[in-house]
Amino acid sequence: MNPEPLPHLETFAEAAERASFTAAARHFGISQAAVSQRIQQLETALKTPLFRREAGKVSLTDAGRRLHEYARKILDLTAEAHAAVTGTPGRVTGELRLAASSVPGQHILPHALATFRKAHPGVQVRVSVSDTEAVLYEVEQGSAHLGFVGGPGGSSHLEFRRFATDELVVVVPTKHPWAKRKRVPAKELAAQPLIQREPGSGSRQCLERALERIGLTPSSLNVVLELGSSEAITGAVLEGLGVAVLSARAVQKEVRAGRLHVLRVDGLTLERDLFVVRDRRRALPAAAQTFLTSLGPEPEPAATSHR
Repeated sequence: MNPEPLPHLETFAEAAERASFTAAARHFGISQAAVSQRIQQLETALKTPLFRREAGKVSLTDAGRRLHEYARKILDLTAEAHAAVTGTPGRVTGELRLAASSVPGQHILPHALATFRKAHPGVQVRVSVSDTEAVLYEVEQGSAHLGFVGGPGGSSHLEFRRFATDELVVVVPTKHPWAKRKRVPAKELAAQPLIQREPGSGSRQCLERALERIGLTPSSLNVVLELGSSEAITGAVLEGLGVAVLSARAVQKEVRAGRLHVLRVDGLTLERDLFVVRDRRRALPAAAQTFLTSLGPEPEPAATSHR
C-alpha cells in the first residue's frame, strides 16, 4: 500500500528556509496559527517532530533536515514539470544573503556572482563584507544564508566546505631594502615594523598560527599599526609606514603595476584554504543551494609543505 501524499510541503520548506513560522506566514499571506497548524498536520502524518520550538524560535530537527532535502527536490521537480508542460521557463527566485571576509568578498565572489546572476537573474543578491568573526556571527544569527571566510571557527552548528585556496605574502614598497629579495627569514620579518589586520581577521589568524608552529608568538612581532581592510593596509605600506602580510590576491594589481614587491618567508607556511560556511540548523533556500552548487566541487586542500 502506497503512503499518502505528504501535506503542506511548500509551507514546511518556507518555514524551514526562513527559520520562522512568522516569516513563512507573511510570505503566504496567512496567519502564524495557520502555518503552525499546517506544520502540525505534516508532523502528524510523519509521526515525528520536524521543528524544535524554543523561546519563540524554531529550528529543524534531524528528521526535519532530512525531509527538507526531499521537499526541495519535490518542489523543484514540480516547478520543472510545470515549465515543461506549459512552456514557461522555470526560474530560481528569491533572496540570496551572503556574508564574506575581505579576500573572498572582494576578490573571488564578484566573478562567481556575475556568472550566477547571468544564469539566475530572478535572484536578489545581498552581500556584506567584514572580517571572519563577523561573518560567522551573521551566519549563526541567520542574517546570512552562506558565509565565505579564511578559516573555520565559531560554534559546532557551523558546517565548513573548502571552495578556494589562498596564499599570504609579505608586501613591501618597491624602494624598500627588501625589494630585490625573494625570501626573508621569519626573525627578520618579526623585527620589521608591521602593519596588520584586526584580531577577527582570518589572514591575521593564519599568520599567527604559522608563527606559533615555528616557535614565535604574535607578541614577538613589531606591530606599529592595525587597520580594518587590506586596501587600507596596502595604502599604509605604499606610504612607507611598514611592511605587511596580506593575501596575494589582494595585492596583485599593485604588484603588476610595479608599486609593491612580494616576498615569502623561509620556514613559514602561509597557504590557507578558504571556506564557505552554513548553519546546519537552518535549511538553505533554493537560491542559496543553487549558488552553493554553482561553486563546483570542493578543491584540494592548500599545500602544507614549506616553500
